[in-house]
Amino acid sequence: MSLVSVLLLVAGIVALYAGAELLVAGAGRLALGIGLRAATVGVTVIAFATTAPEVFVATIGALDVSSDIGLGAVLGSNIANIGLVLGIAALIRPLSVSDTVMRRHVPFMVFAALLLVLFGLNGTIGRLEGLLLLLALAGFTVYLVYCARTDPAPTAKPGASSRVELRDVALVGAGLVALLVGSRWLIAGGTDLLSALGVSDLVIGLTVLALGTSLPELAASVVGAIRGETAFAIGNVVGSNIYNVLAVLGIVALITPIEIASSTLRFELPVLIAFTVVLVGLMAHGRRLSRFDGGVLVVSYVGFLVALVL
Repeated sequence: MSLVSVLLLVAGIVALYAGAELLVAGAGRLALGIGLRAATVGVTVIAFATTAPEVFVATIGALDVSSDIGLGAVLGSNIANIGLVLGIAALIRPLSVSDTVMRRHVPFMVFAALLLVLFGLNGTIGRLEGLLLLLALAGFTVYLVYCARTDPAPTAKPGASSRVELRDVALVGAGLVALLVGSRWLIAGGTDLLSALGVSDLVIGLTVLALGTSLPELAASVVGAIRGETAFAIGNVVGSNIYNVLAVLGIVALITPIEIASSTLRFELPVLIAFTVVLVGLMAHGRRLSRFDGGVLVVSYVGFLVALVL
């Protein structure tokens, strides 16, 4: 086991976390400044910002290693977002689910997961499917913009000053640089370590890279739960899972077709659908995630990791 690989892995995770924090801070203030609702900010700006690590890791992994890195990172991250991120957040504080998230955003999360399964049934997500995923993302974005314009936040803030805007833009830029550097370090360190142990690229993506790139979602949702901004916490995960499939896999598939092994079709994809369905069921029941629900999600995620290793 190389000490350099371990240091690269740790440094990559730290850089991804720091980059996402900078990105969330800058982008979140800019969005709230123009009067978007908390749930909408969570599903759009913050979700997209915290998805940036998956975009960088999957794209660089597809170029430097293989498309399995991107597929594994997306599947693993989406499962971790539901089981680990929302599970821990709900254990900290029961999460209320707004009608906005249930009506506008959750159906798109389910649609994205089903679209991934549909496109992957033949064993390959090609450039045409990648283009369709990006078109679906464009449609989702247009829909959100329309909803934001027709239903603005009741207490919209006035426009921020140019000084504040420049500072926030600087934070976004610094965050993107940290994400780029961190994703390279994470891939290099994690791939070297697990490859030396004979672990496949898909499993590397599903474990180390997925957990590493889910740290921003975990940080944002936990902070949201602690502050009582539960709509923000749930919106972050729902939006992130949408962007992971539509944006990340769409981009990777355009770069190079993604081959999906039969074992992935039998295990990882059904697990993703199962976690998604369970989450929707829990949220629809009473419009909240209780601490018990959080415990169920965390235990289920631990079970997934155990089954993956065995």
